[in-house]
Amino acid sequence: MSSLRTRIVWSYGILIVLVVVLLGSMFVTLVWNYYYSSAVGSVLQRAETEVTLHSRNLAYQTMRDKGRYMLQNLTDGVEHLQLLDNTGMLVIDANGMPGEGRMLTTPDVIQAVEGEKGVWRGVDPVTNERVAAVTLPLKSEQRVVGLFRYTASLESVDKTLRNLFGVTLLVAFVVVLLFFAMSIWLANRIARPIRNLTKVAEQMAEGNWTRRAASHDRDEIGRLADTLNMMASEITRREKLKNDFISSISHELRTPLTSIKGWSETLASGDPEDVEEVRLGLSVIDRETDRLSGLVEDLLDFSKLYAKNIVLHPEMLDFLAPVKETVRQYEARAQREGIALTARLTVDGPMLVEADANRLKQVMINVFDNAFKFTPRGGSVLITAEREADLARVSIADTGCGIAPEDLAHVTEKFYKGESQRAGSGLGLAICKEIVELHGGTLELTSVLDEGTTVTIRVPLICEPGGAEDAHSL
Repeated sequence: MSSLRTRIVWSYGILIVLVVVLLGSMFVTLVWNYYYSSAVGSVLQRAETEVTLHSRNLAYQTMRDKGRYMLQNLTDGVEHLQLLDNTGMLVIDANGMPGEGRMLTTPDVIQAVEGEKGVWRGVDPVTNERVAAVTLPLKSEQRVVGLFRYTASLESVDKTLRNLFGVTLLVAFVVVLLFFAMSIWLANRIARPIRNLTKVAEQMAEGNWTRRAASHDRDEIGRLADTLNMMASEITRREKLKNDFISSISHELRTPLTSIKGWSETLASGDPEDVEEVRLGLSVIDRETDRLSGLVEDLLDFSKLYAKNIVLHPEMLDFLAPVKETVRQYEARAQREGIALTARLTVDGPMLVEADANRLKQVMINVFDNAFKFTPRGGSVLITAEREADLARVSIADTGCGIAPEDLAHVTEKFYKGESQRAGSGLGLAICKEIVELHGGTLELTSVLDEGTTVTIRVPLICEPGGAEDAHSL
């Protein structure tokens, strides 16, 4: 397959040649018509003027007298004058030599014999040179009695036109060469950066994400190079996040497994009568098993969300129901960790939504867990709910360590865990965001470092007849 450069050069080249040929043909035609029309017009004007002036004096004279009169009065000028009889027979020409009975049958003579003005361009049979000829009939009482034939050589006109056409061809050739050179330059200017982009893309496809495309111009190709570089940087960042995530999740999975294995060996080799040790070991195994189950659940949920095959089981419910359940569930933890848990859920009537109750509860637990995990003793967690136009809005605000500005935009992305060294999969907020968006809502985070974080969840409200009565049963 031909290259882009070749196609551009040939496309421009063919277009240029067609344009030059078209314009050149028009120019040549116009110049040709102008010069030859001028030559013929000059001869015609001279002939008509003289015939008009002398026709009365010549109409009734004999051919000999007409020839004498012609030689005396009509031979000045560059045109060559010939006298013919009414049949086209040459009688005499301007040099005074008799025609010796030579018959002229050129188109101009034939027209004049028929009483019409004759005009013709071609090779004169008498002089054998290219001429412009005009033959006018000399009439007496509407009868042709003789013919005056004026001829002018076209040698100078032909020479001028040959020189002009030569210059035109030279100029056309130079123009075509210049445009071909410009098309080659333009094609190289377009094709070279595209070839460079192709090489960089091929190396990226082989896994070398450190390569970057050079961007010199701010045109479409320059923007394409910038986009390719941005894509490479983003893929590099995501690849690093994925590797960090795999390393982190491997560590998180190894920790509970190590604890479970260690205590299992301890209990197996220890004294079964030591009730305190058995109780402590079983407690650790139970806690680490729950932690391991949570990590596995996060991975399973993430896998389903990533594959877009998670199935929701929506129903009409009061959005406050899973919020209140989660608040009650975390009250004991709040007391144990010395964190003030406050819920302001006084809303006028239920906030009815079409949602999967279990998935909303999963979102709330995950957000609450993060709030408690990163809030120190003596801090607080505040939950508020209100209607916002046609949305149900719930906010969970803590007074924890907050999130760094450079991490805030990425904490809900896949494989992102941030700088925190706390235990966890790093998938929680990404899963929560996906679940909320599957419900047609949004999950937003605002945070100030060392002051706290606020998570705001919005889900579309529904309006159903009798909704208030149904909500009381929740």
